[in-house]
Amino acid sequence: MLPFPTGPAAARTSLPSRIAGRMSRMTWVDVVVAAAVLVLLYITLRVGQGTTVRFSTSQSVKIDTHPSQLPYDAARSLLRMFVALTASTVFTFLYACAAARSRRLERILIPALDILQSVPVLGFLTVAVTGFIALFPGSMLGLECASIFAIFTSQAWNMTFGFYHSLTSLPRELDELSRSFRFTRWMRFWKVEVPAGAIGLVWNGMMSFGGGWFFLVASEAISVSNKDYALPGVGSYAGAAIADGDLGRIGWAILTMAVMVIGVNFFFWRPLTAWAEKFKNEQSEAGEIQRSVVLDFLRRSNWPRLLGRLLRPVGHGLNRAGRVLGVDDRPLAPDHRRRRTGDIAFAVVAGGLILWGLADLVGYLSDRTGLGVFGEPLLLGLATLARVAVVVVGSTLIWVPIGVRIGFSPRLTRIAQPLVQVLASFPANFLFPLAVWFFLRTGLSIDVGGVLLMALGAQWYILFNTIAGAMSIPTDLREAMDDLGVRGRQRWKRLILPGIFPSYVTGGITASGGAWNASIVAEIVPFGATTLTATGLGAYISHATATGDFPHLIAGVAVMSLYVVGLNRLFWRRLHRLAETRYAS
Repeated sequence: MLPFPTGPAAARTSLPSRIAGRMSRMTWVDVVVAAAVLVLLYITLRVGQGTTVRFSTSQSVKIDTHPSQLPYDAARSLLRMFVALTASTVFTFLYACAAARSRRLERILIPALDILQSVPVLGFLTVAVTGFIALFPGSMLGLECASIFAIFTSQAWNMTFGFYHSLTSLPRELDELSRSFRFTRWMRFWKVEVPAGAIGLVWNGMMSFGGGWFFLVASEAISVSNKDYALPGVGSYAGAAIADGDLGRIGWAILTMAVMVIGVNFFFWRPLTAWAEKFKNEQSEAGEIQRSVVLDFLRRSNWPRLLGRLLRPVGHGLNRAGRVLGVDDRPLAPDHRRRRTGDIAFAVVAGGLILWGLADLVGYLSDRTGLGVFGEPLLLGLATLARVAVVVVGSTLIWVPIGVRIGFSPRLTRIAQPLVQVLASFPANFLFPLAVWFFLRTGLSIDVGGVLLMALGAQWYILFNTIAGAMSIPTDLREAMDDLGVRGRQRWKRLILPGIFPSYVTGGITASGGAWNASIVAEIVPFGATTLTATGLGAYISHATATGDFPHLIAGVAVMSLYVVGLNRLFWRRLHRLAETRYAS
C-alpha cells in the first residue's frame, strides 16, 4: 500500500494534508535526525556568536594553546571551512556556466581563472584583511570574512575548473535532448548539466576542502605589514604552538586535525560520494556500489522526502519563471557575420580595460621601485618552476595508477577515501617541526626538501581527479573489456586513459597551480628559533607579505601569475583542448 494516494485522489489531497500524514508516520529514525539537526544548528549559533565580538587592530593577539581550547577552536575552523565551501559552490556554478555558455566571456574568464589560482593565499590576504577590517570596523567579523575569503581562494578554483570542463565536454546527445524537450536554462542546468558533472564536482569539492585545510594556518594566523592578526581556530593554535616550539601541543593539534578530517569525511563526504553514484552514465548496474552508513540512515528517514515535497513548489516556480524568460534555444549554426562584429566590439572594450589596468600598475611600480623590481622574481621563479615540474611529473607517475585502482573498486574506495582525505587535508605547517629535524639531521637542503612539502599541497589534485575519472567510466564498458579479454597495456590504451584523460587534465592544471601556491609555505620552514629558507619565488612573496613591501609583493604575484598562465597556455590548455575534441563523452 502506497503512503499517499495517487491519481485523482492525490489531486484532491492538499499539500498540508499530505505533509501532516507523513509527519504522523514519524519513526525513531526521524526523531534522531531531527535531534541531530537541532544540535548542529545550536552549536553553529553558539560558535557564530564569537565572530561578532569587539575587535581593535591595535590590541595584542595572544592565542590560548591549552588543549582544553581545542574543541572550540575546531568548531570555529569547521564553521569557516563550510561557509567557504558554500561560497565556492555558488561561485563554481555561476562562473563555470558563464564561461561555458559564452564564447566571448570564456576568453576572459578562463585566463582570469588561471591567474586567480596562481595568486597565493597571502596575496589575497594582503588586500582582504585591510578591506574587510574597513568594511566591519571594530568587529571581529572583518577578520572572520578575511579568513573565510582566504579559504575560499584555496577551494574555488579547482571546483570551477572541474565543473567548467564537465560543461564543455557534455555529450552532444544530452544537448540535443534538452533542446527537443524545450528545456529552459534553469531546467537544463539542474536536470542535465549538474547531474553530468556531479561525480567530478563532489570529488573536486572534497579535494578543495582539503586545500582549505592545507592553508588553515595561513588563513587564521595572519601576518600582514608587520602586524599579526589571529582568530580562534586549529590553524592559529598550531601556528602558535609551532612558534613556541611546543611539540606536545603540536601533537594535540595534529590529533584534533585528524579527528576533524575523519569526522567530516564520515558524516559529509562519504554520504555525498555514495549519493553521487546514481549519476553514473551506464546501462548496466554495477556489481558493487559505494555505501554510507549515514546515507542509509537518512534514506530510512521521512525528512528528506518531506523536505522535497516542501521545496517542490519552489522548483515549479523556477521552471515557470524560466519559461517566461525563454527556453534554451541557442542556434546550433550561429550567424558568423554577427558573431564577428560582436567579437571585435568585445575585444576592443576588454582589451582597453586590460591595457588601462596594466598601464596603471606599471606607473605605480615605476614611481616606487622602478621596473627593475621584476628581475629578481623572474629568476627566482625558474627555481620554483623546476620544483613544480618535479611535483607534477612525480605525482602523475605515482598517483594515476593508484587513483584508477581506487576508482574501479568501491570496496577499496571505502577504505582509501578517509585515509586519502586525511593525507590531502593535512597542513604542511603541522609537519614543520619534523621537516626541520629531518633536514638538519640528514643535511638535506631545503631547496630540495621543499619539493616534498610542495607535493603535500599539490599531488592530491591529480589523485582525486583520477579517482573521479575512473569512477565515471561506465561499468558496462569495463565489463565489455573483460568479456573481450582486453588486459594490460591495451586496456589502459583503449579504456582507462581515454576515460580518465579529461579529469586528469583538470587535476593537472589545478595541481600545477596548487604547487605554485604551496611554495609560499614550503620554501620557508620555521620552527621555534630556526627558519630554513629556500631559493624561490614562494619565499620571496612570503617575505614581502610579512614586511608589508607592497611593490615587491605585487611584482612577485605578477611574476607567479605570468609563469602559471604561460605554463597553462603552452601545455595544459593544449591537453584540455585535446580532451574536449577527442576524449569527450
